[in-house]
Amino acid sequence: MVDIKQLTQMNKSDKIYVAGHRGMAGSAIVRRLKKEGYTHISYRSSSELDLKNQAAVNEFFAAESPDYVFLAAAKVGGIQANKTYRADFLYENLMIEANIIHAAYVYKVKKLLFLGSSCIYPKMAPQPLKEEYLLTGELEQTNEPYAIAKIAGIKLCEAYRRQYGCNFISVMPTNLYGPNDNYDLNNSHVLPALLRKFHTAKVNGCEEVIVWGSGNPMREFLFVDDLAEACVFLMKSYDGEEWMNVGTGKDVSILELAQTIQKVTGFKGKITFDFTKPDGTPRKLMDVSRLERAGWKYTIELEEGIQKVYEDVKTMEFND
Repeated sequence: MVDIKQLTQMNKSDKIYVAGHRGMAGSAIVRRLKKEGYTHISYRSSSELDLKNQAAVNEFFAAESPDYVFLAAAKVGGIQANKTYRADFLYENLMIEANIIHAAYVYKVKKLLFLGSSCIYPKMAPQPLKEEYLLTGELEQTNEPYAIAKIAGIKLCEAYRRQYGCNFISVMPTNLYGPNDNYDLNNSHVLPALLRKFHTAKVNGCEEVIVWGSGNPMREFLFVDDLAEACVFLMKSYDGEEWMNVGTGKDVSILELAQTIQKVTGFKGKITFDFTKPDGTPRKLMDVSRLERAGWKYTIELEEGIQKVYEDVKTMEFND
């Protein structure tokens, strides 16, 4: 194993590349970096740089020579999208992370932070989910391709660290929500989908909102600006091989989530559950004790975060 040397503190003028800057996580990281005074941030849209193209990625790294890389680019989606586009989720995410991680090694990036996902853990793993539970059981089938790709990203960072001494670290966020979320009812995650459903039902004067599944699964939610703060914190202060869970360490049932969104939106009708739709993993709660020991803890509670997001949702136009 190659030793990792302690690196100089990330300076305000260092070149920082944020891959996936238009996504929810990437855009939040850009906001956080700017808020902290970092002045040399680079990014490219997918039309400007195809991250699935290794030659294009290498050309970008050769020209830009970034000092630090936040790898937040990914193909993402909810249960329906993961079930429908299984090959796309596996192929595209594998290509994106492999190209960027390898280029970061070749072009001598000082440090890279890879964003994984809580779905990497086995479906029936003990709760809360500890980092050491990785690869101890079968994955949830509905999002297995995405999870496999993210596990590969973690292991790539680990392998480049051990073989070449690269300072590549990984973080595993819980379920995220916030600005720049996806509100497509077929491809979005549960929180934005419910927020859109309840808002639309309120505006249209509907009597009920139909929620997928039984309402029993437990989920943890983290406001994306908290994630961004954690990522910048770890980029500046953590050089270890062990990946970090990032979350709140608290979860709610889908029923409780729906009731909170009903309260925030002011919808007066009833909530009806569609038991023909899948529930997904019974529970996903992150053990965040490792991150808290490192010195970081979330600050935005769920209802407060939903209220922040709803201010944006009220200005959107949806075609139902």
